Amino acid sequence: MEHNFSKCEQFQEDLLPSMYGIEFLVALAGNLFALWLLLARERKNWHTGIVLSCNLAISDLLYVLTLPLLIAYYSQKKDWKFGNAMCKIERFLFTCNLYVSIFFIMTISVNRCVALAYPFFTRSHVMPAHAKAVSVIIWVIVGVTSSPVLKFASVCTHNNTIHCVSFCETQGDESPHFAYKIFLAVFGCLVPFLVTFTSYCVVIRVVWRNASITTLEKRKVALLVASVLVLYAISFVPYHVFQIYHLYLKTNGKGYDCVVYNMYQVSKGLATLNMCIHPVLYMAVFDSIRVVCCGKSSEDNSGREMRK
Repeated sequence: MEHNFSKCEQFQEDLLPSMYGIEFLVALAGNLFALWLLLARERKNWHTGIVLSCNLAISDLLYVLTLPLLIAYYSQKKDWKFGNAMCKIERFLFTCNLYVSIFFIMTISVNRCVALAYPFFTRSHVMPAHAKAVSVIIWVIVGVTSSPVLKFASVCTHNNTIHCVSFCETQGDESPHFAYKIFLAVFGCLVPFLVTFTSYCVVIRVVWRNASITTLEKRKVALLVASVLVLYAISFVPYHVFQIYHLYLKTNGKGYDCVVYNMYQVSKGLATLNMCIHPVLYMAVFDSIRVVCCGKSSEDNSGREMRK
């Protein structure tokens, strides 16, 4: 069994350093670019969508700066050299980034839904100050729900190397950790997914029925829906499914299934991929990034004329 587990770990060590390396470069460049546009081109147009997107970009940058630690860790055959405190911080930041991303994507989706379904109410009553208040609430909720990670995560000695893990088997019963992961999957992924899905059902119905919605707005909605569907299908759902199944096998004494373990490692890399997809999401929220990437359209100019 030890030999089989070593083969499983070899797959992890071969896959994750290069995967995290690419994601680090793409996510760092994409989110720095988005923040630069926010500060340089959108500073006079801070509507609710931009406030929410800014928080999403900050969350990505906070976590992406820890990826070099993971690249070094997996490149050195899973030998963590940065201490127990840094291990806990890295695991905590990963958890915060994942669920901050999910909750802000949910909020952006609800904001877009309300803006399309109730445009007059949105213009009169939904202000950037409300988005800032919601942002603070999200950060507090995610910070509180992620804080148990600081207790569970630790370094763990294995085969004369120091591993940084979400739970060390020497800590005792893993059932509380497993229960906590199920809670995160339900509260942090399933519930926001249901809210997001409901919002998009309303959005699609409004766009389908309303002939006055411009082609540009329809493209923004399509881009928003497509990017979020990709995030859930590639990053969020596979990570939670394989993580829970892997922990279920461990907790119930069924050992390691190499196929499940390897798929879990792939899903970990894909979970981090969400930071690379967010800049595409921003294109549906604020115009400057779309204009820089795709060029101006006639509807951009007509929209500016109407605002004048």
